[in-house]
Amino acid sequence: MTLPIKSLALFFTLFYAAQALSGSHDNAFANITLKTTHVNGTVYMLEGVGGFAGGNIGVSAGEDGVLLIDDQLGPMSEKITAAIAGINAAKPRFILNTHWHGDHTGNNAHFSKHATVISHSNVRKRLMADQENFFGKSPAQPKAAWPLITFDQSLRVHFNGEDIQFTHYPNGHTDGDGVIYFPNSKVAHLGDHFFNGVFPFIDLDSGGNAFKLTENIKNIIASLPEDTRVIPGHGALSDMQGLRAYYEMLKSTTTHVQEAAADGESLEDIQFGGLPSEWTGWGGGFITQEHWISFIYNSLPVKQ
Repeated sequence: MTLPIKSLALFFTLFYAAQALSGSHDNAFANITLKTTHVNGTVYMLEGVGGFAGGNIGVSAGEDGVLLIDDQLGPMSEKITAAIAGINAAKPRFILNTHWHGDHTGNNAHFSKHATVISHSNVRKRLMADQENFFGKSPAQPKAAWPLITFDQSLRVHFNGEDIQFTHYPNGHTDGDGVIYFPNSKVAHLGDHFFNGVFPFIDLDSGGNAFKLTENIKNIIASLPEDTRVIPGHGALSDMQGLRAYYEMLKSTTTHVQEAAADGESLEDIQFGGLPSEWTGWGGGFITQEHWISFIYNSLPVKQ
């Protein structure tokens, strides 16, 4: 998800303010289109093209209707509706939120007129209250955006011939992340546990931790069949090979920072020295190498 400078500035401005956007802000989304990709079986992916629309949307479409995984930023509602109509004429019946961030939940209130929103319990809690993190302040969302069904460990949704598995992986990207797996279609949507080809964002203020993310990805890989297609929160559609490459980056870079810190290096020392050269190319997204080192360093256990 390499963003040009203009889109990068827009991203930082709008990332968590989806519900507050109106008027002139909508112009920033005028040229964004949604690319529809048939992933496998009943599952499709909607991906923003031409700017930052928000995270990748998963769509299950079949005889039972439409189920969405995440719903991008608020100004994208009409374009999302049009893209869904190109797949299936039905209105969404369910929305599964992978986590609370506004670029994944920005249309909850819009689609909840017809759809039931489902998430981990911490997603509902965070949408109900003001939040503040690396990107700034995010106001509490309206009641219509709050998930109506929540879970703590796992949940299944029986829809379109699938026993859809919705599993909580704690304290990786945030404290409320869920991974969705379609066993018949062999498709997994990892939300922002997976940034394909770039360093991920760790929301430390929302309970995220770089080392726990690394552990979670290891466990997710172990749980999935080898022929699984993998939808990332951001970036192009991937597979198990791509997910393993991401895990190798996480494992290597977290180990590098941990060992440097144990040798007495400060955050600034480690940032100055940088990461092993094989991983520097992963800094092409909106999280730079310096940001990623900072997230890892601040995920280390606090010394007593």
